[in-house]
Amino acid sequence: MFKRRRGANVATAMLGGGALLLATACGGGGSAGDGGEIELVLDTFGVMGYDARIKAFEEEHPNVTVKERNVTDLANYTPQLQQNIAAGSGAGDVVAIEEANVAQFFAQPDQFVDLNDHGGAELEDDFLAWKWDQGHGADGQLLGLGTDIGSMGMCYNVPLFDEAGLPTEPDKVSELWPTWDDFTSTGEEFMDGDTGASFVSSIQPYYRAVLAQYGGEPFQNRQGDLVIEQTDSTREAYDTVTAMADAGLSGSLPIWSEEWNAGIQNNSFATLPCPSWMLGHIESTAGDEGNGQWNVAEVPGEGGNWGGSFLSVPSQGENQEMAVELAKFLTSPEGQLSAWEEANVLPSSPQALEDPKITEFTRPYFNDAPVGEIYSSTAMELKPVYYGPDTQAIDDAFRAALESVEQGQASPDEGWNAALEEAKRATGEG
Repeated sequence: MFKRRRGANVATAMLGGGALLLATACGGGGSAGDGGEIELVLDTFGVMGYDARIKAFEEEHPNVTVKERNVTDLANYTPQLQQNIAAGSGAGDVVAIEEANVAQFFAQPDQFVDLNDHGGAELEDDFLAWKWDQGHGADGQLLGLGTDIGSMGMCYNVPLFDEAGLPTEPDKVSELWPTWDDFTSTGEEFMDGDTGASFVSSIQPYYRAVLAQYGGEPFQNRQGDLVIEQTDSTREAYDTVTAMADAGLSGSLPIWSEEWNAGIQNNSFATLPCPSWMLGHIESTAGDEGNGQWNVAEVPGEGGNWGGSFLSVPSQGENQEMAVELAKFLTSPEGQLSAWEEANVLPSSPQALEDPKITEFTRPYFNDAPVGEIYSSTAMELKPVYYGPDTQAIDDAFRAALESVEQGQASPDEGWNAALEEAKRATGEG
């Protein structure tokens, strides 16, 4: 799914409760009551690494309590946020919006506070240029401040690679797959090792990884027109990952599902596309028993970006001034470094990306992999991808199609045609 992204601190079994909370909570946080007390509600998904920074904000603002409402899966989070924004109540005082959905939300600029009215324009140098641009509405309103980006690596299970007779050192593993075709060939070799595990958990996250490497406009152009049939890279990415299913590499474990999380815990699959934020999910899911089970190599192809978010302040909130301060605090270079230290979510701040806390960072859980160097080295050169206003619905269509292919319910062509028809229906072009 498009994000996350980004990992999870909340068990999948809690998704229903999280969504219910978002649906039933009254609009935003509580207003200042007796003694000037304020409760700010922060809506997030996945793992964003804000625990320490929230405590620091509360220490600087003794009359403020910040309540983080977290939902694991973006597929559950986004529809509820859409409903709350449309209803004019129920959204947090500050909300996280995944990059794939910013075009959709920011097409409604009146629903969000223009941060330019609160000194936001002075923050431009704190963000990568393309990330800063993504945070703006069509008429120049600053509607979101960038949090993380998702430059790519490839996580692999060390014991499974060893059992299959494959190399286990990151540089040697990277040499196995300079291209995605090489990755599939490596998968076939792995499967010949008869470890009992699959090479990939599901082909869907690989589709997201491959598609992002092309950059550009994979689904819709900036005028909102569906361009899937005119964009060769979209079909090429689809064919690349369905070939993995045809080769028998997939365990058919839908990403973010309970079965998928159990697969991480039980070493049921050998590889996983790993934007920086995915490391936090693996560690929190596999727990102490997973320590040393995983390492990080280079991703096939040319880098790429999966995920990344923005913090926005809905105009429905009652404590907008303080909510803006919280959004600034969390997305400052210091705030992004704190999130990196807590959850390895890679900053969109150039200052933070160049900090030794990142460039020299190794992660003991992943066999001391130099993940700071791996992720920061390509972050400055990422290809921006434009995701149109209907990206979530289109991605859901492809997610369903890919699952049907890997489960043997449809051929690749049948899955493609079904996804295309659903994309046309979702965008009104059918």
